[in-house]
Amino acid sequence: MNRLESMLLELKDTSEFMVDLAYSSLLYNNAEIAEEVVFMYGAVGELSSKIQDTIMEIGAEKPEDIGRIVVAVKLQTSIKAIAEAARSIADVVIRGLGEHPVLAMSIRESETTITLAKVSEGSSLAGKRFGDLRLSTNCGMFVIAIKRDRTYVFGPGRDTGIEAGDILIAKGPVEGASYFRDLADGTESL
Repeated sequence: MNRLESMLLELKDTSEFMVDLAYSSLLYNNAEIAEEVVFMYGAVGELSSKIQDTIMEIGAEKPEDIGRIVVAVKLQTSIKAIAEAARSIADVVIRGLGEHPVLAMSIRESETTITLAKVSEGSSLAGKRFGDLRLSTNCGMFVIAIKRDRTYVFGPGRDTGIEAGDILIAKGPVEGASYFRDLADGTESL
């Protein structure tokens, strides 16, 4: 896979995840998750700029690839529009307009939540791999992404390591969320 294709794939994965998080922030009226979507939108903007620069380089080096360039521009523009829509949904939550009585009622009946937890230096999770921890078995929470510095690891696997400072984005039962956050901050251990 070449550099342009790799960046477009990253842009697509990020925007898809933003949509999932934006809807979750709306469903659970969770401003913390909504703010993560807004942060991700900034990363999408930076990546979009890099993609545009790469497209310009390809155009200068290989003008015969004009068809590929046009497709890449359209794809990048469309994906960025999806990310903008996700940011707009998150903005509704951040401005306090997201709580609707029907949504609130469905949330009260829901047994699932989404949460963010930062891994501290003293956490029993730090320095371990997901396969060694079996988090979903121990607390019911399933990590759907890791935010590490300014990058994301989507759908971490058994061999993915957890580092101090990582922000884990997890989904699972409401009763497991508090224990999960305590594991991450080092208050509890496995």
